[in-house]
Amino acid sequence: MNLIQTKIKIGVEKPFRFLHMSDTHFTLADERDDPRKIELAKNRTMWYSDAEKVSSEIEVYAKEKNLMITHTGDYIDFVSEANLDRLEKFTMENDVFMAAGNHEFSLYVGETFEDVAYRNISLDKVQARIPNNMRFDSRKINGVNLIAIDNGYYLFDREQLDGLKREAEYGLPMILFMHIPIYDKELYQVARLNNCLGEAAYMVATPEELMTGYSEYRYRQQKADEITLEAVEYIKNQPLIKAIFCGHIHEFLSETKLTENITQYVSNFDNVRLVEVS
Repeated sequence: MNLIQTKIKIGVEKPFRFLHMSDTHFTLADERDDPRKIELAKNRTMWYSDAEKVSSEIEVYAKEKNLMITHTGDYIDFVSEANLDRLEKFTMENDVFMAAGNHEFSLYVGETFEDVAYRNISLDKVQARIPNNMRFDSRKINGVNLIAIDNGYYLFDREQLDGLKREAEYGLPMILFMHIPIYDKELYQVARLNNCLGEAAYMVATPEELMTGYSEYRYRQQKADEITLEAVEYIKNQPLIKAIFCGHIHEFLSETKLTENITQYVSNFDNVRLVEVS
């Protein structure tokens, strides 16, 4: 486990710490799943063979230090009975606050275009294994409002935006947890240079003029709708929002400025952040 020290100063009376991890990508399947899924597990494991090692080390550390674990999605690589069992073990045996990623709802990786209807096929089954609402939820700790938001399909919806506005009414500083980072210029440049797929920056609300080199599929996948653009503007201009933790872009860690007052922290499957809020 590679532990990254991260400090956020927002003036809380009682400092606290938590762990942030993302994109663990468990690739488990067994006799309860069909042969196609078992073959998928075999093929995908070559990319994520350390999932058990990484997660177990983090879980042990969290228990030893009495720390909450925040996870910003893709704990599982696809929906299988064995993966769901491992997800449940993770969330039930540890103090976990989680936002969904796109893979939480993937039945067979890359089988089709993923949208709301596709997500809803497995939503209830996956949600049953996670104590908090992984699409939108909040937790208040020492006067700080932690918000989990599912933006795994590169979109925010109206209910999530309205939920953010309601949470802001508490008047507490807010830290957001979401799977996919929001576009900022520095992160975009780094992502386009370092992403192994090379065809997109894989960010929410990338300006359309910067998507001219995207494939038709990636453009359709990552083009922001009106509600998403409205939500991004709200996030960027809400003074209570102090930081965003996310993942999704596997190849590197980053710490960039979404705005002058909001830092985006991107983590990956090989690293975990030990975050101190003061």
